[in-house]
Amino acid sequence: MSSEMSSEMSSEPEILLDRCGTAGIVTVNRPAALNAVTRAMVLTLHEALERWRHDGAVSRVIVTAAGGRAFSAGGDLRAIYEAGRAGRQDESIAFWREEYALNAAIKHYPKPYVALINGIVMGGGVGISLHGSHRVAGERFQFAMPEVGIGFFPDVGATWFLPRLPGEIGTYCALTGERLQLADALAVGIATCHVASARFAELTEALCGAASVDAILAAFAEPVSSPLVGAGGRGADVPHPSTSTPDPSPQGGGEKSPFAHRSAIDRIFAADSVEDILALLDAQATTANSEARWAAEVAAMIRTKAPLSLKIALAQMRRGRNWSFAQCMQAEFRIVSRVAYGHDFYEGIRAVIIDKDNRPHWHPATLAEVTPECVECHFAPLQAELALP
Repeated sequence: MSSEMSSEMSSEPEILLDRCGTAGIVTVNRPAALNAVTRAMVLTLHEALERWRHDGAVSRVIVTAAGGRAFSAGGDLRAIYEAGRAGRQDESIAFWREEYALNAAIKHYPKPYVALINGIVMGGGVGISLHGSHRVAGERFQFAMPEVGIGFFPDVGATWFLPRLPGEIGTYCALTGERLQLADALAVGIATCHVASARFAELTEALCGAASVDAILAAFAEPVSSPLVGAGGRGADVPHPSTSTPDPSPQGGGEKSPFAHRSAIDRIFAADSVEDILALLDAQATTANSEARWAAEVAAMIRTKAPLSLKIALAQMRRGRNWSFAQCMQAEFRIVSRVAYGHDFYEGIRAVIIDKDNRPHWHPATLAEVTPECVECHFAPLQAELALP
């Protein structure tokens, strides 16, 4: 195994690049920061993928992460906060431009791209894993897009993949930030198979050989006990379909699974506005059936999120289902170029990451104050649009 360690010559580079047999191997290496994605990591990974794209000796790419808690918990929010507070929003916008271009490169990568995911995968971590051809989930896999809770919006291609989850599960995830565990992630195709994390090293070694990626993963994959998951432990390939994905049973992978309330989610989260969704949840909460408590808890959860972010996210879900991947990424760059100069994103980071008081003061403070024109301006064209190949 020959090392191609990147970035500065230090004992702990942020990302490690190796070659072993037929594979290019990437290790995200910021475990103390939950492997949060930085601009340097984005540039290094993109450069490596381009190099391996043209290297005939590399037939597949493997992406893994150091540490046990997280594959990647998202972007480097503290760095973005500090840049914004110092008036250097242009630096953050340059980061997102490069990050979104990387997401697109992974989405269209011509070789198998295998992400080995155990622990938390959120935000930027989703962007460097979910768009790949194979997403291998360990037993502690947890997926979420919790951006509306910090005054941001579901990005890194969420405008594309969340509306393509079965029913209204994507809208539910976008507005609540709810985590999906292993069984449900397999059911909807966020993960493509399950392999015990204790076997990740063995799996990596096998993937460095000449056998096909699909054959190797089929040999290692283990079934997951869930009514939603088939015998092979595989789900639909959500980020890549040209048609709608299979519609799994409303039964979930456990009591806390959103699929335990699947019929209610599909009915309630199909509403045309955030206000209507909350009204339907409130009505459900007053009933005597078993979903009353769930509805009350979900409504309370949504009411803690940034009102502007909620309305932007719902617009993404409704528009993204009819857009191409490139249109989705370009829309996200338009949105982020406005959010970077707003109030809520920095206030959300302050409340959750910096001061940790969990008491953000959103502006606008209520859903009623967020006009359709305010939402629409975030989707308006830019002078310098995101350019994708």
